[in-house]
Amino acid sequence: MRIDPTATLELSEVAASSGPLGRRAESLLGALRRVIPFDSSWLALADPVRNRYVCLASTDLDDSTLAYLSSSTPGIGSLDGVRGRPPSSRPTRFPPAEQPPVWGRFPLPAGFSEALASGLFGPGSRHVGFVALLFNQRDAPPPEARRLLGRLTPALAHGIDPMRSLLAAARLVRGATAGVALHEDGATEVLPGLQRHPLLAAGSPVLVAARAAVSAGHIHTSFLWPLGGRHAPCGHVRVTALTAADDVPAPRSGVVLVSPAGDLHGLTPRELEVLGLLVDGCTNSEVASALVVAQRTVAAHMEHILVKLSAPTRTLAAVRAEREGLYVPWVDAIPRGAT
Repeated sequence: MRIDPTATLELSEVAASSGPLGRRAESLLGALRRVIPFDSSWLALADPVRNRYVCLASTDLDDSTLAYLSSSTPGIGSLDGVRGRPPSSRPTRFPPAEQPPVWGRFPLPAGFSEALASGLFGPGSRHVGFVALLFNQRDAPPPEARRLLGRLTPALAHGIDPMRSLLAAARLVRGATAGVALHEDGATEVLPGLQRHPLLAAGSPVLVAARAAVSAGHIHTSFLWPLGGRHAPCGHVRVTALTAADDVPAPRSGVVLVSPAGDLHGLTPRELEVLGLLVDGCTNSEVASALVVAQRTVAAHMEHILVKLSAPTRTLAAVRAEREGLYVPWVDAIPRGAT
């Protein structure tokens, strides 16, 4: 087997390129084949929620073999502790039972006698995917091929990492301190480099509102959320929901970020409540009923809101509020004392 180390530069360039994820994955396997000649290959993306792998690209494998690889690859959790180990090849003897399972412990697909395989990990030991190179020859791949694949796994992981697009979008939100990726089945995944936040916990009304915006097809939605309860005794934070780009595969559907509230134009928590209901299309009577106050009180709040937003009409005030993210969703689930 002739290995061309200079071809690794091409692979790195492909990994760093933009474009649809599926096309990039195919290009990665093409570049990898010029580095380590193989007969067939399989490159898969990790789905941590369902504990499975989803095929992104393959070479010279039929549907039945692809299905076999998906079912025979060890569960994602079983590889969590093997980052940093060299890619596995098919062993002549099974390793001790107490060792973490690797793909080489499973029978190879029919027609192949040797393989190199490895889990792919991103920053912070985040599991990104799995790569398997299959060979027809009887001789095991030389040690230098195994070492070279080990050196290339970070580039492969970067090339297929679906978080790249999500993190690029997250960087557009100034001052974001916490964030999660939304999954179509209701699960969430903390964005690398950002913190957890109680507002982004499972079942949070914030996530309910954010998911509704993403499901409705809104590319960008920004709103305020009260801290400490509906009357915001601890102030507000800004919540931004972004729909995932087209190159981000399922199950990730978008991201939700928490950042400082920003300029509130001097609006009080009560005025922000009134403004939120105004954006929702409520009349003064409906606002008064929701807030359990007199209509004249609502009218006074509206006068203050129009002045602070330099808006001559209620309609223009609602438009400016929505455009500038001065909107507090009316969610009955906001409990007293919620953070």
